[in-house]
Formats: sequence, C-alpha cells, structure tokens
Amino acid sequence: MSGNNYFMLKELKDYAKENNVPIMNDEGIDFLTTFVIKNSIESILEIGTAIGFSAISMALANPQAKIVTIERDEERYLEAVKNIKKFDLENNITLLFNDALETNITGEYDLIFIDAAKGQNRKFFEKFARFLKPHGFIITDNMKFHGYVDKDEATIKSRNLRGLVRKIKEYRTFLEENENYETTFYDVGDGVAVSTPK
Repeated sequence: MSGNNYFMLKELKDYAKENNVPIMNDEGIDFLTTFVIKNSIESILEIGTAIGFSAISMALANPQAKIVTIERDEERYLEAVKNIKKFDLENNITLLFNDALETNITGEYDLIFIDAAKGQNRKFFEKFARFLKPHGFIITDNMKFHGYVDKDEATIKSRNLRGLVRKIKEYRTFLEENENYETTFYDVGDGVAVSTPK
C-alpha cells in the first residue's frame, strides 16, 4: 500500500472515531484484507458500507476486486461516495443507497461480508447466501460485540443492548447448527465468523 493511501486510511479512521461511526478495528481489518488476498477474492458483496472504510481496504488489498456495497444511512452513504472518489476507486466499488433487506441484486460473489445492523444478521445471511459462489465465503463481523456476547446477560443494564446481544447469540447458534454451511469463529478484532457451503 502506498504511503499516501496509508495516511488517507488513517484519516478515515480518525473521522470514524470522531463521529462515532462503527468501523472494523485494526486487527479485524487486517484479518479481512489478508483473507481477500490469500483466497484471491475478486467479487465481493458488502452489507453495511458505513463510510466505506472496509470496502476501500479490500479494494486496496486486491486491485482486481469488484465490490458491491449497500448502505441505508444517507449521511454515511454520502461520506462513503466522497471517500471512494478520494481513493480513485469508483471503478472497483459500486455503492448502493438502500436498506439491504429491500435491495435486489444480481450476480455471484466470492465473498459476502455482513457488517450492518447486528440484529438482522440472520435475515441478511438468508437473503444473500443464494448469491454466493459454490466455493465462496460469508464473513460476519462483530460476533463478540465489544465483549458483551461473552458477558452474563444479567450484568448488561440496557434492555436494548441485552436484546441485541441475545440476537447475536441466536445468530451464532444458527450458524453452528446450519446444515448447509460450515462456520469457523475467529477470536480476532470484534469476533469474526467465516461460513462456507458444505
């Protein structure tokens, strides 16, 4: 990666921190970009663009990759459009402004990356898995959700947070018991699940 790209990515991280935009931490993004390189991933569907940090990172990791990414928050979508242009990646990344569950897509993908509303993970998985190539991968981020998933539920004061943690746990069980997919859980970043068709 060029020095200029490195500093521009750092600017994105700083913006995310200042504006409370959830993006992958360093360990998580390293895992994801290394995965893209090692597995020669060339077609990616991303659910949850935010400001474009992970899509840009994957595109820089493999300049051959074509990425379709979906974002429903208008402010973040517009920021992502600006950032993708700044990195000169408009030919690599197609950005869709919509709710992923209401978005119709076409094509087949080497990788589907789920990093949007955590309570909807299972719906995202079930909706988009049919667009996965036979030897493709589905990666889901935030399986630990800042450590809350491993905590005793009684110690979590916020009812909304307890509900979200419960949904992530249910999603984990859904992955573990899925007869059509083999899932490996990695204790990197905020917890990453990698699912492959059996």
